[in-house]
Amino acid sequence: MHFELRDRFVLDHRPSKNRVDPQRPYAALWEEEPDSNGALIPTAVVFLTNRECPFHCVMCDLWKNTLDETVEPGLIPQQIDAALASLPPARQLKLYNAGSFFDPQAIPPSDDDAIARTVDGFDRVIVESHPAFLAGVHGERCLHFRDRIRGRLEVAIGLETAHEGVLGRLNKRMTLESFRRASDFLRRHDIALRVFILLSPPFMRAEEDVEWACRSIDEAVACGTSVCSIIPTRGGNGAIEALGDEYHPPNLAALEAVVEYGLSVSASGYGKTRRVLQGEPRLGLRVFADLWDIERFYSCSCSPLRAARLRTMNRDQRVPERVTCACDACT
Repeated sequence: MHFELRDRFVLDHRPSKNRVDPQRPYAALWEEEPDSNGALIPTAVVFLTNRECPFHCVMCDLWKNTLDETVEPGLIPQQIDAALASLPPARQLKLYNAGSFFDPQAIPPSDDDAIARTVDGFDRVIVESHPAFLAGVHGERCLHFRDRIRGRLEVAIGLETAHEGVLGRLNKRMTLESFRRASDFLRRHDIALRVFILLSPPFMRAEEDVEWACRSIDEAVACGTSVCSIIPTRGGNGAIEALGDEYHPPNLAALEAVVEYGLSVSASGYGKTRRVLQGEPRLGLRVFADLWDIERFYSCSCSPLRAARLRTMNRDQRVPERVTCACDACT
């Protein structure tokens, strides 16, 4: 299927967007995230309101809180200020914008200086980007922004999956090779990499989910990531439901298995694909389960215990005692 047809499929099955205010972020929260030494770092997370991403990924639901037009210059720094004023103090800042921070249609380049001043007090600033916005003039903008801020810049990229056939069908308009080029760009310019990986993406067979999520961790580590965030693929965006049996929701046991694997890679430096063998352990790798709306994946009485165990793994970066359950829904 051509990109235009895939775009039309996604757009035709969408429900309506939520109403959002261009003068305010659509959400903000405070959390603690362990750093590479295990210390819990107070972190502010700001979900910026801006123009929708130009890529219409089959599995994406982030467009629900976006605008149809580019925000006026000055509003993004205003949004950040408003969010930070509502949150406790933090040392790390995540600026997530449901797309790419370096997309000029999403974040006006003229706001970069003001944003840099706003985030001056943070040790680390994390933004997200599609590989297409880490090349050419967009790549130069990334470097200029890195130079403007006092803290370390980290860029999060949605690899989604290392399964090239599935990745191509997600309509993300990226390849493993473009991911590798973007990762190399960040590494060469001393910018940290964070990677988002999907568990149970559309078009993947159920029996392959855990294996390919683990292989995706290997790919991310081989490309120099410092963080892997494992996201169980959610329904509810319209397109997912229209796929029928080409999508199946993951279970919590599968999510546990992938996070456990990632933590074992962090401890040993060795992955299933052997691509991570660099002679030394990959010390400092952190692996997190994305637990937003995790209740939708509850399937039996053991689910709250499994979710609590995942929270413990996120916090401690260690594998605690496993939850046992006799039901078939979570094994």
